[in-house]
Amino acid sequence: MQQGVAKAAIWRQRFGADGVRNMTILPMFWDTARGRNDLGTGPVCQRGPRGDEVMRGNTMKFVTARAALAVALSTGLTAGGVLLGAAPAFAKEKEAPKGGTYSKEFVAVAGPVQKLVQDAQAAKAKGTPDAQIKASLAGAADTLAKAEAAAKTGQDKLAAGQFAVQLGGFLDDTAMRSRGVKSMIDSGLLEADKIPTFNFYLGNFAYASKDYQGAIDPLTKAVQGNVSEDAAAEMLADSYNELKRPAEGLAALKVALDARKAAGGVVPEGWYRRANVIAYKSKLGPQAIEWSTLLVQAQPNPLNWLGAGQLTREFSSFGKEESLDLGRLFLRSGALDNEKQYVAREYIEYIQAADPRRLPGETAKIIELGLSKGSLESSDMFVSDSLSQAKGRIAADKASLVGLEKDARASADGKLAVATADAYLSYDNPAKAEELYQLALTKGGAIDKDRALTRLGIAQFDQSKYDAAKASFAQVGGVRAPLAKLFSVLAADKSKP
Repeated sequence: MQQGVAKAAIWRQRFGADGVRNMTILPMFWDTARGRNDLGTGPVCQRGPRGDEVMRGNTMKFVTARAALAVALSTGLTAGGVLLGAAPAFAKEKEAPKGGTYSKEFVAVAGPVQKLVQDAQAAKAKGTPDAQIKASLAGAADTLAKAEAAAKTGQDKLAAGQFAVQLGGFLDDTAMRSRGVKSMIDSGLLEADKIPTFNFYLGNFAYASKDYQGAIDPLTKAVQGNVSEDAAAEMLADSYNELKRPAEGLAALKVALDARKAAGGVVPEGWYRRANVIAYKSKLGPQAIEWSTLLVQAQPNPLNWLGAGQLTREFSSFGKEESLDLGRLFLRSGALDNEKQYVAREYIEYIQAADPRRLPGETAKIIELGLSKGSLESSDMFVSDSLSQAKGRIAADKASLVGLEKDARASADGKLAVATADAYLSYDNPAKAEELYQLALTKGGAIDKDRALTRLGIAQFDQSKYDAAKASFAQVGGVRAPLAKLFSVLAADKSKP
């Protein structure tokens, strides 16, 4: 009696009074570079599985975006046939290279601005220190403002914009550079294929200044134009998120993903992970499940499978039976091959869901696998006791299957057929399990149809009948639907040549 009480206490300690283990930090949220997780809680972790850096948090760096912009400002960028890094020579020839003219008003005030830019460029070429060049441009803002105010034609705006970008670069004035890029866009003279890039620059300036509302419009245009800068879509999603509109940000990121796929491009892993962070922290369950599924569909590695399954559980009302099938997904996808720190709890939960008293063969198999991989400890009383119980029941349990199957076939409904199929599936006899699940579905009655369909799909999967498995998973509804979707993704991956 005392031993039974002790075992019950261990069980409650591991799983809580309701028998369900709470998951705290999902491994997909570890940021190994900072030695912590992305949600700002949990223990310090020096590295992820295989040394992978998993994902950054809300402190988005966008190094690529900044580097690209720096190169554009320092070396010049072609914009509608005009070099962004060069001061436009309008004073001597008033015909615009792409049509239109400089206005007389603009020409009258733009000469001094042109000289300031040319002098600064010459000083830079000679190696003059940046601080000295900046000091020489003390009155440049007022001189530029006159030219900007006088800009009327498209060519005026293009030139004024170039001046503002160049002077803003020397003065380290983000607002000035932003005005310049917008003026160039508004000129109407940029080549069509460059407009998304310039909108990206404009959105980048706003985002860097924490003007998230101001960043949304240009970044949306950049993303809709399928801009090559991967950071644009993440910035757009994060801008919405900073404005407490995370669902809109995720929708925008999904549009970017669909556009990238339609164009035959590669979707950056960062998009999936950014979406997962936003959805998880905002408690947007359907979106978190959707994006983790999209990630594992694109990159089906063990860590992504583990994260996708955990997020699905996190935002679903899983009971013991759903947790059992989640463990089966982890086993078949390789998710349990991750390091002990990530999967020890999953092994324990799988054991608890299988239950040595109910499915002793599967329980013993999982415990022995966990022990062989070092994810479980034989000194753990829960593990050793569960293994002992399971092994002591296997022989009698197997011996009862023939009689159970006979009774199931004679039964008026499918309830006993499901239970017998469950037993065969747990003993790695998927062919017999498939037959009995189909029998149960045909008989009907008081059965959980979604559970039977899920496990029918698993039995078909285990026989490499991937198309049949996907057809079964597609019929699953209710709380199991996201789990069935993950199984379907796994079947599709396994069916690839």
